Amino acid sequence: MLPPAPSIPTPLHLVEWMRRPYEFFSRCQREVGDYFRLRLPGLGEITVVAAPEGVKEVFSLAPDEGHAGKANAVLKPFLGERSLLLLDGPPHQRHRKLMTPAFHGERMASYGTSMLQTASDVIDGMPLGRVFPAHGPLQELTLRVILRTVFGVASGPRFRELMGLLGESLEIIAWPVMLFPFMQRDLGGWSPWGRFLALSARVDTLLQQEIEEARGPGGAGREDILAMLVQARDEAGNPLSDQELKEELVTLLVAGHETTATALTWALRWVLPDRELCERLREEAEACAPGGALSAERVARSELLDGVTREALRRIPVIPVVGRVMQRPLELGGYELPVGHLVAPSIYLVHHHPALYPEPERFHPDRYRTFRPAAWEFIPFGGGFRRCIGAAFAMYEMKLVLASIFHRLHLQLAPGYAPRSRRRAITITPTQGLPVLLSSRRPAHRPS
Repeated sequence: MLPPAPSIPTPLHLVEWMRRPYEFFSRCQREVGDYFRLRLPGLGEITVVAAPEGVKEVFSLAPDEGHAGKANAVLKPFLGERSLLLLDGPPHQRHRKLMTPAFHGERMASYGTSMLQTASDVIDGMPLGRVFPAHGPLQELTLRVILRTVFGVASGPRFRELMGLLGESLEIIAWPVMLFPFMQRDLGGWSPWGRFLALSARVDTLLQQEIEEARGPGGAGREDILAMLVQARDEAGNPLSDQELKEELVTLLVAGHETTATALTWALRWVLPDRELCERLREEAEACAPGGALSAERVARSELLDGVTREALRRIPVIPVVGRVMQRPLELGGYELPVGHLVAPSIYLVHHHPALYPEPERFHPDRYRTFRPAAWEFIPFGGGFRRCIGAAFAMYEMKLVLASIFHRLHLQLAPGYAPRSRRRAITITPTQGLPVLLSSRRPAHRPS
């Protein structure tokens, strides 16, 4: 027996999922409990899980018991079928083993200086004395970080072209209706999909050039992620093919750019109205800059910045759910899920479970001083063997960017702005890009 469905008519499930997923999920949970069933066109029936013990069981599934790649099938037109997010079984395990070393914790220090310099450059360009949407500069910042640390491109004509092409491509696919096959029709430059395909073809050419340079003599001594990936070999001694590399680079771009920018935007949404917390963050940033410039090492060790980052990811997750398509029957929470059924732990509902997080609607970064959530209780990056390989990278980047902002800027939410959420493709962002007012900016110091 499958879990009960909410009383809202089935045709409205997709509408509510697309428009206001977190409010919809909360309503369903209040009505029918921690396990409920939805029906979504193209995905069929889905069991949403809010119970932490149920999430633990889902994340404990073996690779041949629950397939995450099949659950992410909606992303195939954008990422390609060789993307880590779309693969299952041995192909997924092979790609993950080849890619994980580039994101190992000890590698983070080598990316810190680049992240701080990029943050400083973008902060210099933020308009002073007028309202602007924070999400825009933060998107530019995280895109620049990806191009520098992952692609190994920091300046020059190719850097500028990639910035423009990737930015335009991501704006097209951020339109939620682009997730539906009826919108994915190539009608040339008159159609969004036609423009996206043309941009993607040019990006493919530029990525091929980057791969060839990384494989050539000029790749020796490089420390970017692409340089590591072209050198990686599986157990049989085989590298990733050029096509596999290109699709994984696009995956890293999409997964590491839009999501991190959105998480940073949400962090500002919760922090800026709290004057006391803003002042604490300014003092913390000052303590992390003993010589005037921020120290990446000190920022990484900051308990307050870590708490703010975690609480931002908890309070409003960037994506609503993670999924597994069952490859064997599963008994979960007293219900029977058949083969082929999609089970989806709800990040938002787990993060607002009052048994785990007292006063769940409160933004409270100090809660992590005494509370260390288990792996299935804090899941912004998914869990189990499919947990995002870039989790440490994203949290490190968020802490460095937040430290940079509060070290140099005095920001406030735009007067009269009432924050709400809206969907951008698979991510959930603040409405209007979070309008903010920059009242003052300290001069830049070169990071150490």
